[in-house]
Amino acid sequence: MNFRDEARRFVAYGAASALALGFDMGSYLLLIGAGMSAPLAAVVGYALGIAVHWLASSHFVFAGRVAQPGRERSAQMGLFALSALVGLALTWLIVSAGVASGLDPRLAKIAAIAASFIVTFLLRARFVFAPRNAGERKVAAQ
Repeated sequence: MNFRDEARRFVAYGAASALALGFDMGSYLLLIGAGMSAPLAAVVGYALGIAVHWLASSHFVFAGRVAQPGRERSAQMGLFALSALVGLALTWLIVSAGVASGLDPRLAKIAAIAASFIVTFLLRARFVFAPRNAGERKVAAQ
């Protein structure tokens, strides 16, 4: 790995996140427009975004770091889902607190997006798609 590879991965991760966010936010707005409570709509939207993000991340962003099918891939998917659940809980808490405080649900969701992005990125980079060999780890640490 080199700086150019990592920069490409970062840009690709941003694109994957934007795609997932489009599914997340689009469904969120549709659901609150249909009368669903903002916290529940945030959870449903986030769940759809999780599925889209796994597909984009595993096929385009971290393709070289995806475990082989079988037990290792299942464990990796479990870690991805766990990191997403951390982001989901954070999203629910921020939207709930924001709405309870009188904040516009859309602004609460924007705050949740920022916080969740940072937390899940750090979890995924460190644990889910961490370099699997010593050479990759050494370059990633630099």
